Amino acid sequence: MLDALHAWWGQQLELCTANSRSCPLSAATGEDLWHLGIACPTPEGRWPDPGLWLAQAWQIHAREALVDVMLWLAAQGERQRWDIDAAGLKAMSVPKRLEWQQQTSVEDAPHAALLPDWVAAGEPLEWAAWDWLRLAELAWAGACCGYLSEAEAGHFAGHAAELLHARHDDWQSLLQAYLRGLSLFCGADCRELDPAIQPPAALRAPGRPWQRTLAALLEPASREASRAAMRGYRATLAHWLQALAGVRDPELMLRQREPRLPLPEPRRREAERYLEEVLELYADEGAGALKRYWLPAQAHHLNQMAADAVHGLHAPSRTPFGRPSREALAERGRLSQASRHAATVHMAEKFAFYLHMAMDSRGFDDAALLALGESLKNCLCHFYATPTRLLAAWLAWERCLPEPDQAGLEHDIAWHLNDPGSIFHWVDWQPGAWQEPDERPSLRHFTAMALVGPLNSIAWRQPEPESRRERESIRTWVEEHYQLHEAEELRGFVDTLLEAGDRQEYQINYAPYTLNRARLDDEIAVLQTGDSDVEERNHRLRLERVRDNEDGCNERDMAAWDIAQAVDLAIAGRELGWLDQAQLAGFLERAYALAENHYGGWQEYAEGLYTGFSFFMGETGERESFLAGLRQALVTWRCGAPVLGGAWASLDFPGSRPRHFAPLHIDTLPGDRQTLH
Repeated sequence: MLDALHAWWGQQLELCTANSRSCPLSAATGEDLWHLGIACPTPEGRWPDPGLWLAQAWQIHAREALVDVMLWLAAQGERQRWDIDAAGLKAMSVPKRLEWQQQTSVEDAPHAALLPDWVAAGEPLEWAAWDWLRLAELAWAGACCGYLSEAEAGHFAGHAAELLHARHDDWQSLLQAYLRGLSLFCGADCRELDPAIQPPAALRAPGRPWQRTLAALLEPASREASRAAMRGYRATLAHWLQALAGVRDPELMLRQREPRLPLPEPRRREAERYLEEVLELYADEGAGALKRYWLPAQAHHLNQMAADAVHGLHAPSRTPFGRPSREALAERGRLSQASRHAATVHMAEKFAFYLHMAMDSRGFDDAALLALGESLKNCLCHFYATPTRLLAAWLAWERCLPEPDQAGLEHDIAWHLNDPGSIFHWVDWQPGAWQEPDERPSLRHFTAMALVGPLNSIAWRQPEPESRRERESIRTWVEEHYQLHEAEELRGFVDTLLEAGDRQEYQINYAPYTLNRARLDDEIAVLQTGDSDVEERNHRLRLERVRDNEDGCNERDMAAWDIAQAVDLAIAGRELGWLDQAQLAGFLERAYALAENHYGGWQEYAEGLYTGFSFFMGETGERESFLAGLRQALVTWRCGAPVLGGAWASLDFPGSRPRHFAPLHIDTLPGDRQTLH
């Protein structure tokens, strides 16, 4: 194989010049530009018929397939996988590299035979010329066989020239990079060719077309025309969404010419299964169900935590309930590294991926999906003025908050940031009218919703009526835990919790026993004799807790238990459609005021919540497990470690003096009086 490559390289230098002279487009496009076109000749050393060569070497039989391949070479090509694998190998120890090489199939990935040794030896990890020189060669072949017009071919060749010049100052480094790419593609080292025909000798030969600099290949007017054409190929909203979703799923880059073309049925079913099995999102819920993944309060939380971290202000690292793990504290400590970057991208890129999966499933209304996509684009283009800023922010937050138990995206994001051909640098980045995919809660109402604490998942968004399936799940929970069956019952019960709740029951039925220990012991003794029903047994257990002052139940204000339940049920009521937005806001305001009147800070509130949970827990053999789980959850909420485990660390307690530093970004919640922008 190497002998054939030696002969081929010698023929290359002659054929490239002959190629450019015989091309009917040389005069129209600029002869020197076609010197980038390096196609493999026939064994006899003749330039093959372009159409036949495209069919045999590339399996290209039509214009559409040719454009697909050229856009892929420009924006991704072979280099993306090689670059990302190389970045991963650089971060590995020697034993890990050997393990990677053994586990990677050379048949499926020929580059695995060479790449670990190159990384270890310090070989320059540059091979993008392998993609971009082939892009120029395909442009020439496509023009010669009629698949491309003269102008189209020139635009693609000009794009190849611009990308090559972005990486190389001279022909020698370009051709060396090309040989590295050829080596990785073949799985055999092709860098050391016959000295007589190595590129440096060819470059020194007088009269060679490579005597001109790379920069001189492309005139300014041609460069601007090429740039406009390349952006024209990626001008739609679908391309913009494809760029974001393509970081998680690089195969999407194979569909750049028209992302919305009909998909093979297996791919459509794969997208549908992902939505249903991973997200529990079904087409009959409608496109609006995707809004549940738009989490603006999460971005506010992250921005606030990062702003505090950069100023050295942290939530406590230990609590009376315990302390976070070392890993969780390390994660919190890394937030200062992202303080300069708006955090919305951390959740928005997932939203974009889910949106793209919904489009691929073909089960949702296209117009509704595109409206969400347009809102997302307008929002992110406002928050991040350029794709480079978005990618830098995404990379910073990915490094701070990698997804647990999943392969990280750090190398993928860095690749798009650094590769000049990445689709991110060639999509439309102009924001339209300001609009987000969903409404932002106010900071005050987010604080009120955070009063639910670990009793339920964090409400990172404004609660809205949920889909039918979600409503059924929520309704079952409300009925089983609270025996509430309709809107009026729920509203009345939330009223009761806020007005009196379980705390009043303690004051009436249990607090008096703290003044008369003998009476308390007699009551417990009576309840311990004979058979008793569930209600009597639970009453006895609470009396015993009063006797033992378990978890400080006779000393602590347990209003937090009522407040948390009230907020939890109010949010559930809104999600069921039993409360409108104004009714929810009214309950949140009352909960906020009640917390302000009863407690001075989050630690007191957490202790009241824990004690109330402990005291009013019914008879169960899992009591200790439940209490241990709540203690650990309260540690997370109180300390903000893990960072997304709870929101108290970024919020001022209701009515308390502001203690946080102003976030640096505009993607914060309305009502934040400290935000300067």
